[in-house]
Amino acid sequence: MPKLSHQFRASLPAASQAAVELILKTFSYYLIPIGIAVVSLIALVFWHDEYRTSGDVPLTMHVLVDPAGTLDPASALGPARERALTNTHDTHLSEAPVWFVVEPMPRPGAQVLEFPSRHALDIACWNAASLAPLGTASRSDSTGLLSADKAGFALSVAPLPRQLLCRGTFAGPARLTVVQWPVEQYVLSVKQYHRKSGLLDGGMIVLALFILITALINRQPVYVMFAGWLILNLRVGALSAGWDIQWLGQAVPSDWLLRSRAVTFTMYGIATLTLYQALLKDHLAEMRYVVPMRVMQWLCMPMLAAAILVPYGMYLPLMWGILACCFSLMTIGLFKIIIESRTRVAGWFAASFAVTFMASLAEVASAAFGMRELLGVINSVTAALASSLLAALAVAEQMRMETEKRQEAQEELEHAYKAMPVGLFTLDIYGHFLSVNPTLQKMLGMTDFTAGRTAWRQYFTEASWAALHEQVHAKVEAEMELTSRDGGQRFQVSATLARSRIEGVLQDTTEKHKATEQLRFMANNDPLTKVFNRRGIEREFSNASASLAAGRPMALAYVDLDRFKLINDLFGHGAGDEVLKQVCERMGAMLAGGQQLGRVGGDEFVIVMPETAIPLASIIIRGIVDRLGSTPYRVGDKAFHVRASVGLIEVVPGMPMKDAVSTADRACREAKTGTGDGLVVYERDADAFRQRAAELDMVERLSGPGATDGLLLEMQPIMSLRTPLESLNFEVLLRMREPDGRIVPAGAVIVAAEKSGRASMIDRWVLTSTLAWIAEHNDELVNTRFVCMNLSGASLNDERFVQDTFDILGRYVHVASRLCLEITESVALHDLDNTRRFIDQVRGFGVKVALDDFGAGYTSFSYLKELPADVLKIDGNFIVNINAHPANVAIVEAIVSLAVNLGMKTIAEWAEDAATVQTLQEIGVDYVQGFVVARSMPPERILEGRSSASFIQDPALLALLSEWDKPPTSHLASVTRLH
Repeated sequence: MPKLSHQFRASLPAASQAAVELILKTFSYYLIPIGIAVVSLIALVFWHDEYRTSGDVPLTMHVLVDPAGTLDPASALGPARERALTNTHDTHLSEAPVWFVVEPMPRPGAQVLEFPSRHALDIACWNAASLAPLGTASRSDSTGLLSADKAGFALSVAPLPRQLLCRGTFAGPARLTVVQWPVEQYVLSVKQYHRKSGLLDGGMIVLALFILITALINRQPVYVMFAGWLILNLRVGALSAGWDIQWLGQAVPSDWLLRSRAVTFTMYGIATLTLYQALLKDHLAEMRYVVPMRVMQWLCMPMLAAAILVPYGMYLPLMWGILACCFSLMTIGLFKIIIESRTRVAGWFAASFAVTFMASLAEVASAAFGMRELLGVINSVTAALASSLLAALAVAEQMRMETEKRQEAQEELEHAYKAMPVGLFTLDIYGHFLSVNPTLQKMLGMTDFTAGRTAWRQYFTEASWAALHEQVHAKVEAEMELTSRDGGQRFQVSATLARSRIEGVLQDTTEKHKATEQLRFMANNDPLTKVFNRRGIEREFSNASASLAAGRPMALAYVDLDRFKLINDLFGHGAGDEVLKQVCERMGAMLAGGQQLGRVGGDEFVIVMPETAIPLASIIIRGIVDRLGSTPYRVGDKAFHVRASVGLIEVVPGMPMKDAVSTADRACREAKTGTGDGLVVYERDADAFRQRAAELDMVERLSGPGATDGLLLEMQPIMSLRTPLESLNFEVLLRMREPDGRIVPAGAVIVAAEKSGRASMIDRWVLTSTLAWIAEHNDELVNTRFVCMNLSGASLNDERFVQDTFDILGRYVHVASRLCLEITESVALHDLDNTRRFIDQVRGFGVKVALDDFGAGYTSFSYLKELPADVLKIDGNFIVNINAHPANVAIVEAIVSLAVNLGMKTIAEWAEDAATVQTLQEIGVDYVQGFVVARSMPPERILEGRSSASFIQDPALLALLSEWDKPPTSHLASVTRLH
């Protein structure tokens, strides 16, 4: 209970304060405005009007118009008296002098005669009985008893004459009236006149100033325009009441008066049109009301010129016509907007224009037709007040709509600020957060944010703040990467300096950075083993090569796992992948000092060893070879033994990586043959480097425009073992002559041609040159049955070369039957269908086809029967030293038997002694080729022999031939195509 009492006492002051604030707000917001409105209404309806006047009496008069302006008082008095009496006279825009005779009403007390026409320019009066002048007055001066007063003039004389003669001049739609006042009532009416004038001027000016100041503060040009429009509306209303003769209590000079009225009307029209367009431009564009608006804008131009240049009497009809046209078009546009868009801005504006339009029509009708009673219903004063009020409501509605839009935009901005998925912040120049959005708070783990106190340095380093501060002052927009103070997060910040504050965006790029690093790792590393991939090791090689220029050593090793494919084939790629990982771990453990390992193939690796001399590199690589092969690799319950062959080279300055890898690969292949116990080392001056340089030089020469310049042909005889003295057959061999005269064998040329993609070009040259030579010496080759020529595999797969072959054979069709194209067995079986088509087409020209190196490849007898070849050229590996290997004899004998059964001839190559020839003859081989018969020779020497046996120099072979009494019986009696 005491605790509850204490809480009640503590909450009582707060409740009392809230009640007081509620009462004060209620009074201020509701009761005071309502009270003012009620008291004002009571005062207008029930209270005494201090400025109410009475006793004014309109007088009748005789009116005479003096069109010529030549009458004087004496000559005008008589004619004027003869005119009928009238209460009013309308000038209908006439500026001719008007004479009128007035008879004042006899009344006690001092009296005043008022001539209230606001369009009167000057008045002069005389006593009609004596024609004595009573006074004259104009807008700028007065004499005698006349004076300019209120909107017109007044005559104050006591006693009043029985009859007065007056003359007046007018400008505009003037109406002449005369009113008689008691002096005291007239004085009161003058006070009322100035009071109303002051109220209208003061109220409108204060309202205009309020709107102007509001517009300047809010930077709204349209409201500046509205303030000017209110002032012009005030002047138009003052013209109707006759108050336009003064401004701010100062009299307008008489010579300015008419021109100021014309300019006021014109500027009012222009301001009204511009305000109309500014407030309703969006709706006007939607309604396609552009053409009427342009018409109205162009109509303003002649009206402005007329206001300045044309006399007032001529200006008024033009002004009425243009304003009537413009107001009509504007009113139509307003009603269309109201109907289509139902906007309240257009409604209030329409009401304002309607009031102004009706007042203008009333003014025009009153001036043109004398319908002055219309001005009693609506005139420019009431129209000015009403239209200003209604236009103010339109502007207020527009302001309300714009305020709502701004509030909506502000709310959307605040929502976006809070919901933005990036961190938004504002810092002062000292590095304190002034505002942060929820995303940034979550991003930084900011739980106790206090504006102006939470500092940048709490979450980032001092150096990052210094860098950010410097960058935003140095350039328009600063961007930089940051790390959190604990280093666990990475951010990207973009910031700019605005109003001495740093506005910025913070993005958490931690995951992006990790992904980027992962992508960078994947781009340079093998995803399985995590060592460098080809791209990564090439980059490491490029970086390490820079040290070569300084004379530092460098080595490169090419590692190839022996028979690794068996693991994948027998146990699956999963087991193979695990072995590769362990291989890389073992090799990586042996490397140090910047030495890098890269995987460049399935089971092939490159090791870059910067600043490592070849002796040390040899020791390291020998250790790697031993470690890779010494211990089995365990994958699950299985163990695998893997050995490696390594080629190690010394890298020389300027050597590209592809050349270094190619040379190391050559050393690795050499190591695979068993040389060097798994490791072959090429030092700087090794023959392999020279061979590689020669090969590159050959590739470069064959890639140039004069690729065939050094090429030449040699020919090696092929001797028949049936009739050795009756046929001169031979094989065309390619050679290249170096600039120093050395002859390069075909092997180096063919390898370089295939690497440079010029093999087809070489074969095309050989084919053309061979056929051209045969055609040239056709008569001398009477014993020649066939001339063999090799085709490379690259050429056979080149569609363009194949077509060119047919074209060349077509040109030399008369000697094409002597040609025998040799196709390597492995190339022929690579694409059997393509090979068969090629063979069929060249045989159509009479060309013979031989399968070269038969038995050295992946011979399949099922394929052999599909190929319509003429000759089997037995691989030389079976022929050389055939007598030392009985198995070779059996293989060759089987090939010969197969050829006989398929209707093919056989040629044995690489025969090097007479004994080999003897064995081949006994087996049944048809032709023999080799050094024992003859080496290759220039083409001109071939022409010196009658048969291939003509070139034999080996005594043993010559003796063997002499023992053959007669040609052996042919084993292929049914096949005569090659004889």
